[in-house]
Amino acid sequence: MDIKNLDTFIQAAELNSFTKAAKNLGFSQSTVSFQIKQLEKSLNTQLFERINHTVSLTDRGREVLEYAHQILRLSQEMEKQLQSRENVSGHVRIAMADSLCSWLLKDDFGAFRRRFPQITLKIISASTEEMFRLLNQNEADMVYTLDNHIYDHAYIIASEEKVKSHFVAAPSYAGLAKASVSIRELVSFPFLLTEKGMSYRRLMDEKLAAMSLAVCPVLETGNANLICRLVEQNMGVSFLPDYVTRESVETGRLCYLPIDGFEIDIWQQLFYRHDKWVSPQMQAVIDYLAAESVRRRD
Repeated sequence: MDIKNLDTFIQAAELNSFTKAAKNLGFSQSTVSFQIKQLEKSLNTQLFERINHTVSLTDRGREVLEYAHQILRLSQEMEKQLQSRENVSGHVRIAMADSLCSWLLKDDFGAFRRRFPQITLKIISASTEEMFRLLNQNEADMVYTLDNHIYDHAYIIASEEKVKSHFVAAPSYAGLAKASVSIRELVSFPFLLTEKGMSYRRLMDEKLAAMSLAVCPVLETGNANLICRLVEQNMGVSFLPDYVTRESVETGRLCYLPIDGFEIDIWQQLFYRHDKWVSPQMQAVIDYLAAESVRRRD
């Protein structure tokens, strides 16, 4: 039995599609079909039902899937034991909130690359819902969210931290920093925000909606650092995590706005699936992201 055929089988079974499995693996669909047929022949059993261009596991296929996960995990663990830490190599896919990407990779990523030159990364910016879809379909190895606190027994939390956030403006903007402003007054000002439905923007919108309030931003962009720069230039008001604005606040280019009664719990969490084998390259990335989060917090 060829281990590569088992890997292809797992991909096709989890995605319910030979086409998607082929795309993930970088194969043609005919190659995937051929490898599945080889596996079915070697096991002398039918693994998939093929009806109207759709595929689904047979009862035997579901049994084989459990064994396939165990075999592949043992094979990978053997390779892990034989692979020295200094020669870790491989590809890691991370679905991540856009502002976390800018924050975590902008300074010390060079040191990570010097230590692990053979590890390659793919960063996928997505909403929290889309991140978990990618994780559950094995199109991402881990997700780094910025959202409500999430707990599910299907996932391992590799790192988590509560994140503070504030409304911010330039110190001279409309006198907002000099006196307490009500949230009802604040929403009448021009806002620059991340895209609707994305992480802390969504949490802010939900909190405002509960108060029968809403904002209509003059600019929406996924680039939190760009928003920060524009707000410094008196272009309006924003709502951002403190890790994005801390340097600007400390140097006096921005200030936190004293808004009473408006607090949002935002959590930064790093997840991977409970049934996911943690490869050496994946562990190296987890260690880097967790350490970088602590370093920037302190």
